[in-house]
Amino acid sequence: AAIEPSLDADDLALLTTGANGLSEPSPFNLAQEPDSRIANFNALPNGPFPLQGATLPYDSYTGDTTHRLFEMWQQSDCSVAHATPDNPSGCLRDILPFVITTFAGTAEEGMGTSMAFFNMNQGDAPILQRLAMEFSIGDNYHQAVMGGTGANHIMIGTGDVYFFNNTFFQDGVAPLNFSPTTPPMVPKAIFGFPISLIANPDPVPGSNNIYKNDVAAALGEYVNCSDPTQPGVPAITSYLATLPYKTSPTSCAPNTFYAINNFFPGYHADGTPANPLSPKQAADGSDFFFIPPQNLPTIGDALIAKNVSWVYYGGGFNAAAANQPNAFCPICNPMQYAASIYGGGKGSPTIKQHTKDIVDFFAAVSTDTLPSVAFVKPSGFLDGHPQSSKLNLFEALLDNIVDQVRNKPELFAQTAIIVTWDESGGFYDSGFIQPVDFFGDGPRVPLVVISPFSRGGNVVHTYYDHVSITKFIERNWGLQPLSARSRDNLPNPTNADDYVPQNMPAIGDLMEMFHFDGG
Repeated sequence: AAIEPSLDADDLALLTTGANGLSEPSPFNLAQEPDSRIANFNALPNGPFPLQGATLPYDSYTGDTTHRLFEMWQQSDCSVAHATPDNPSGCLRDILPFVITTFAGTAEEGMGTSMAFFNMNQGDAPILQRLAMEFSIGDNYHQAVMGGTGANHIMIGTGDVYFFNNTFFQDGVAPLNFSPTTPPMVPKAIFGFPISLIANPDPVPGSNNIYKNDVAAALGEYVNCSDPTQPGVPAITSYLATLPYKTSPTSCAPNTFYAINNFFPGYHADGTPANPLSPKQAADGSDFFFIPPQNLPTIGDALIAKNVSWVYYGGGFNAAAANQPNAFCPICNPMQYAASIYGGGKGSPTIKQHTKDIVDFFAAVSTDTLPSVAFVKPSGFLDGHPQSSKLNLFEALLDNIVDQVRNKPELFAQTAIIVTWDESGGFYDSGFIQPVDFFGDGPRVPLVVISPFSRGGNVVHTYYDHVSITKFIERNWGLQPLSARSRDNLPNPTNADDYVPQNMPAIGDLMEMFHFDGG
């Protein structure tokens, strides 16, 4: 309970179960085998297989897989030559295992189990199944960015992608200046020589698919997608140019380096600016590898301007702000990157008002002080991420949240709980992908909406991505799109009942998940 006070007492035992007894694979062993607990692991079918075995119950920690922008584009195998009426973008997702098994990553991001699936027919994910049967799910909801955690959380908060600009703040006093037209580098002052932060997915000579600058060095973080001479860029932009509709023309601004993979924000949890020259470096590396403070407008800024209350509740935030050991996710709060919200420094009243611990969420529910908009992010123990968490821990937290809200009938009567995942985690999915711009969309991820107006076990086919949450907030509180280039400017699909929008590119605002007419 001291480690995870946000779990119900009956579920605390889940934190102590599911260990597999297997040794951690070596980060130098690039020929990792599938999890030997999987039934017939050494003779798997050429296709999906259940993530189960005699010694692999649902309550098990399992392996992780990679999810990076260039890798996921590669996995998607998109070509208009493959296009059909049901799949006009021609993205086949047919080489996903090949890309993962030939991609050089850390031990966490080795071969993984990309073709595995949970089997609800045999009892997996029982809480999610129960909620889906009672309320509504969207089976055409997508991660907004090809890639991982950070960029997809940022897309929910901004409808955009954060980028490299010309100022690193040094303790809020003397800025370390960089030209925005110069490729982002780790400053020479850090290691004695500059190190490029530009992603390069070209293979290392003699390798099949080991990127020159990406996961192996943890330094392939930026791309200038307006520059056709940069490695990896032409393969994507030339494909986008062949689509029968125009993707966003503003997604790749000149001389701008976009953060495409996980990168720390320019501020620590307590509001202290990240500082590469600080004598006391953060243990997680966030003083070395961070995106400079951002000035893109966020949904938090829009809500503040409209005087609509909101809070980002992060598991482990209190410990992170106190610089204590924690499982807080520093890359998951899109507003923690923003100078408008976090630029007031340590102890800022804006931070205190709008960023709290997940335990404060439960306190707010109990005392009827929940804000109009609440973002709830589990700690790393409970977020369901393969290897570091388990899906049943995520389910236990979700069940606790839903129970606490439903125990307040007046609150539940006017509340929608929107549940999703940041990215697919590298798992296979055959669903249609609608390219919106250089950065995505990506594969489908689950969506569950729990509300008195979402009852009935409905399955909604409308095309959504993470910016649909942004659009839902804007529509509900009468807000305008965040900027001229943000994805919340995209229209809703004109044929909401079909998987493929007729007016591509288009993403819905989640309103099809609800029935407000009493029907």
